[in-house]
Amino acid sequence: MSDALKTLNHLSAASHLEVFGLLHEGSETIALLGPREPDFWANVSQSAEFLDGQSDPLDRWSKRVVRQIAKECGAKALFPSDGPPYPPFISWALASGQSWVSPVGMLVHETAGLFISFRAALRFSEHLPLPAQTASPCVNCAKPCVSACPVNALSPDHYDVPSCMSHIRERDSAECRSKGCAARRACPVSQNYARSPLQSAFHMRAFLGE
Repeated sequence: MSDALKTLNHLSAASHLEVFGLLHEGSETIALLGPREPDFWANVSQSAEFLDGQSDPLDRWSKRVVRQIAKECGAKALFPSDGPPYPPFISWALASGQSWVSPVGMLVHETAGLFISFRAALRFSEHLPLPAQTASPCVNCAKPCVSACPVNALSPDHYDVPSCMSHIRERDSAECRSKGCAARRACPVSQNYARSPLQSAFHMRAFLGE
């Protein structure tokens, strides 16, 4: 492992983040950063950004923390909200060989499952060593995610957002509002990721515009 990658891993872990994908783009390397479980939410939700009562606390926390990591690593920080044009996080994730398209259309990651999310990316002006390629965890899976959604809102090529939102607001028989998307929770890999339901509830409120 290169010194730059060791430094990145150390700084990320100290900030409750993890490298969820590495890929080469031209002569550069893109590193994708996401929540490091099981301690991410317990720590981040007590940060200054969450206690000051202002809007967008998670995005503000991400920008403060990742920009400092980038400074110490000699890299450039990139965020999903940068744009337009917006950085191609999904394309980067697929190109990294650590994420794939799941049977329900969402990204699935080798360790985070359907709970994969990216807080930021770092662009290095050199080639860092890449991890060995692995196979999608869906290959030998019984695919419980396919039947988990109570309103069948998810498919490989379509997401029925109105049906999803209507169910969560009116019935929520699968407790998606308080525990997170039922399809994401059904993924066996997700179940080993130990994501806090409080974090899922936070994202669900944002999804509903609350």
